[in-house]
Amino acid sequence: MIVAERKPIKQILEMIEPYSKVAVIGCRGCVAICSAGGDREVEILSAALRLARKNNGKPLETIEKTLVRQCDPEYLTPLAKLKDQVEAAISLACGVGVNLASDLYPDIKIYPGVNTTFYGANPALGKWEEMCRGCGDCILDLTGGICPIARCAKNLLNGPCGGSQNSRCEIDPDTPCVWQLIYDRLKARGELEKLAKIWAPKNWIPAGYGGPRKRERPDLEINNKSKHSGGVK
Repeated sequence: MIVAERKPIKQILEMIEPYSKVAVIGCRGCVAICSAGGDREVEILSAALRLARKNNGKPLETIEKTLVRQCDPEYLTPLAKLKDQVEAAISLACGVGVNLASDLYPDIKIYPGVNTTFYGANPALGKWEEMCRGCGDCILDLTGGICPIARCAKNLLNGPCGGSQNSRCEIDPDTPCVWQLIYDRLKARGELEKLAKIWAPKNWIPAGYGGPRKRERPDLEINNKSKHSGGVK
């Protein structure tokens, strides 16, 4: 899942300083799961913004709305009504949602309310850890399902580095050396031979070399043509 955290209130207030009526738009996708942009966070942020503006002598009116997702056009159609109701909007979706909503509804001034941080897992309540970099050239078959690109501070292949001591990362001693984890995992699986050869430099082209990455499935496009057509005017 995509992990995000809310921007400081002061920064959000600076974004909407010229406006007296704004929408705060949440998302029930990833940002809701990591408690950054769901229904509750929309309510809390709206109240905090109104209180701050009231204390500054410049009252603010808010409209609160949480969408199923902000990364699919069909779920963004409620925004079409907002352009005549508010002067601006704060989106609590990840950066993908802010980009798409701004592209589809350029008449609405949409500002980000969260910082998108990483792709992560939720190993325990209130904790999220980066486990994937979305590099487009997955090598988890070679590393026992543990990603050195995301989980090594130096993004090393053919690790560990010379700074690793006592199975800990030299950058952060509280973090296990991912290459020790990989070694232990492969040993337990009886697959240590995967580490016996030197791996060639990673192919970074799929990671975005040459511009934004895109993926197309013509079969899905044909099947869903009617679904997406006319979704946004």
